[in-house]
Order: sequence, then C-alpha cells, then structure tokens
Amino acid sequence: MGRKKKSFVSKNKTISFIIIFFLMLTGGYYIFLNYVPEKWYEMQTMMPNQVESYYVNQWCTSDFGRKEAVLWDMTRVDCLAKDYAIEFDFAKKWAESVGQALYYSKMTGKKPAVTLILTTPADYKYVKRVERLDNNIKIFLVKAY
Repeated sequence: MGRKKKSFVSKNKTISFIIIFFLMLTGGYYIFLNYVPEKWYEMQTMMPNQVESYYVNQWCTSDFGRKEAVLWDMTRVDCLAKDYAIEFDFAKKWAESVGQALYYSKMTGKKPAVTLILTTPADYKYVKRVERLDNNIKIFLVKAY
C-alpha cells in the first residue's frame, strides 16, 4: 500500500485555523473594507442626530477658522482655516464634499479638506473612498453616533 494521503478535512481545519487567527489578529476589519485607523485622522466625537451646521459651529471656532466664508462667486466655504478650505458633509455625501473642497481650494489657494460626519460605524467605507482618490485631500472626521 504506500503513503497515506492527508485528508481533505485536515486541510480545511488548517485553513480555517489560519483564517480565524488572522481575523483575531486584525479584529476582522480587513474583511469588511471599512477599517480606518483612527490615529491617521483628527477625529472629534460630537452629539449625534444634529444638522450639518451644528458640527461646523462646534468644529470651526473663531481661533481655528472662519465659518461660512463667502467667496467672490457667492459660494460658501463651510470653514476657511489658515491652511485649509474645509467642506463638511455627512459621510454618505462624500463625493459631493470632495468636489466642493477641490473647488474651494482652487478659489482660495488653500489646501482642500473634508470633514466627514460619521453617523454609524459602517460610514467608514466612505472615508476609504476618499482615501482611494489619492489627491492630497486632508480628511477630518466627526464621530456622531
């Protein structure tokens, strides 16, 4: 008779162990594509269920920047800081906020920035979308859940 073949069940147990070990090691975040290390972004925790202007008023204080700065073409930058033209929006509207931040950056000569308001942990997927653009947009986060 000869060599014994490894059973299919034994191989599956080994693979399962490796996968479970990897998930435990990473907290399972890489599987869901919504992992954003909080240390990478400036994040503030604020009261949930508020309107966008509440978060602008809380974040953009007078020593940080100017709220609702009106540009020559009558567009309004949510927060015009020393270095950044910052657009605030709820995370689901990430694409709109990126477009506005880029426009305000061009009009003011400042760097573009977005502040995404996260209302659920699942909103981190929208942060990843902004990251993938790779166009030097500064990302700030508001945790509102």
